[in-house]
Amino acid sequence: MARAGIDALVDEGLGNSSYLVDLGDGRALALDPSRHPAGYLQCADERGLRIAYTVETHLHADFVSGSRELAALGAEVVAPRSAGLEYPARGLDHGDEVDLGGLTLRALATPGHTPEHLSYLLLDGDEPTALFSGGSLLVGAVARTDLINESRTEHLARDLWRSLHRTILTLPDDLAVYPTHGAGSFCSAPADGERVTTIGREKAHNPLLAAVDEDAFVKLLLDGLGTYPPYFLRLREVNRRGPLVHGAGPVNLALLDVSHVDSLVRNGAWIIDARPIDRYAAGHIPGSISIALRDVFATWLGWLAPDDVPLVFVVDDDQDHDLLVREARKVGYERIAGALSGGVGAWQTAGRRVSRIDLVDASVATGPFIDVRQESEFAAGHIPGARHIELGAIAHGTIPLPSGTTVMCGHGERAMSAASVVERRQHDANLRVLVGGPDDWAAGRSSSLERA
Repeated sequence: MARAGIDALVDEGLGNSSYLVDLGDGRALALDPSRHPAGYLQCADERGLRIAYTVETHLHADFVSGSRELAALGAEVVAPRSAGLEYPARGLDHGDEVDLGGLTLRALATPGHTPEHLSYLLLDGDEPTALFSGGSLLVGAVARTDLINESRTEHLARDLWRSLHRTILTLPDDLAVYPTHGAGSFCSAPADGERVTTIGREKAHNPLLAAVDEDAFVKLLLDGLGTYPPYFLRLREVNRRGPLVHGAGPVNLALLDVSHVDSLVRNGAWIIDARPIDRYAAGHIPGSISIALRDVFATWLGWLAPDDVPLVFVVDDDQDHDLLVREARKVGYERIAGALSGGVGAWQTAGRRVSRIDLVDASVATGPFIDVRQESEFAAGHIPGARHIELGAIAHGTIPLPSGTTVMCGHGERAMSAASVVERRQHDANLRVLVGGPDDWAAGRSSSLERA
């Protein structure tokens, strides 16, 4: 009997987990890998393994799959047959099995999150040892069903109910469940911070499984769905056709002089400033969009920037240029022109104008306030009288903000993104950005009262 060891590779920014499974014979299987293969190769190398299989549960909407990258290095791609991949893959239907040499991978049709969705049951002989549930059963949640198109949302929610109750919840209560989507993923209905669960735990504690019938489940699920980034609507097709293969080596981010950047911008390029917000506030190129390089950089890049124009980055020398490119590529950005050589300093040396945005400490900030967090965050607590407009709505609308408005989120990064978006199209915006969130503002008010 083989016994699989399972390593989780977590993308904190996207809220997803992928897995490397030790097959017990010197080979490994990657499950729902993200685009850059280096982490999987390193994990396999540390364990003396060769990645022989790369397995997809569904056509992902929130990231570019890494299966084609791993296939270029010798792995066999395994995926739902109905996904219709346009690159070589072994297509599976419900009940099909892959002999892993002592272990078996069995495909279970679990439509709902997507129409083609498969979960995979890992068997040691006849004994189930793990369920890779992809975007079906999650920790304390299930995945959303509104990512195909609006007309299919309820139908897919009903499919998901049946997948759960007819297929997944019939498995042993002590079976370990390894979801792909988790806390922080826009693909999931709200989920907690844990990433691995069991069938029995979800039966006992998952609020969506407590729904008394299919209709109640559908209502509960659909009522909990929030907004999601627009790039979700294009990445399924990118993954179906097969993304470009870049390889596991280091990234070469070209350095561009000021005149080259000028030329690119005149021809439609966007400038993305990935520096921390205090540096952006102190001086930035007019029209540039602030998206600070952090865990969630890829999500907000995908939400705020078009994918069909060249991107020029402003990034400082003490930031990870390779990481910046990997983050952009994992949500499908291929037209990366490079980075401004010398940064904003070179821009100023060339005699170019810079813009500034005032940062306001939460303890002294005054309104009017615009809160750009997600609806669920705003509902959980906000500054009295604050107007709520999600960052995504600001980015893709034409909502003017009154001069002197203080823009806020939970810490300041999303607020600075919003201010930069507004400044790009409303040059006299004169906005301020709150450093901190509602709790910091409330603490500041409390301290002021105590001092008084």
